[in-house]
Amino acid sequence: MSALLTGQGSPMASLSDLMALAADEHYLVVVSTTRADGTVQSSVVNAGQLEHPLGGGPALAFVTYGRVKLANLRARPWLTVTARSGWRWMSAEGTARIIGPDDPADGVDAERLRLLLREIFTAAGGQHDDWDAYDAEMRRQRRAAVLLTPQRIYSNAGG
Repeated sequence: MSALLTGQGSPMASLSDLMALAADEHYLVVVSTTRADGTVQSSVVNAGQLEHPLGGGPALAFVTYGRVKLANLRARPWLTVTARSGWRWMSAEGTARIIGPDDPADGVDAERLRLLLREIFTAAGGQHDDWDAYDAEMRRQRRAAVLLTPQRIYSNAGG
């Protein structure tokens, strides 16, 4: 499905626009998932933009080991991500894809996952002095990549 790009007063909103807004706040975004009872669970993560490793163009991605987020996304993969800076905000919605040690994907072996987690970390503005230690911690915590290919993007068009 192609993205429905909307914006109140803005002709088109894009994932690049959303990530530029997130960059103003160190790539911090709010991710919202749905619990089994229909209520919303939200948390703040660092996110970045990269090409989806399974194809399909640009994706918003973050790394997590959050049991609640992952459980919610496994059962109900719809995800909303919101970036804000000052009074400006932008949201993207779509189906999330999890890739991790407990969520294997064809074509993504342990080495590709290790590199993917690094790619997401750096796309979200992260830097590391000891990549071996980073990799070991990601394995120890069983971290997973969450990738969102937006189906709808909207904003307040600059507030």
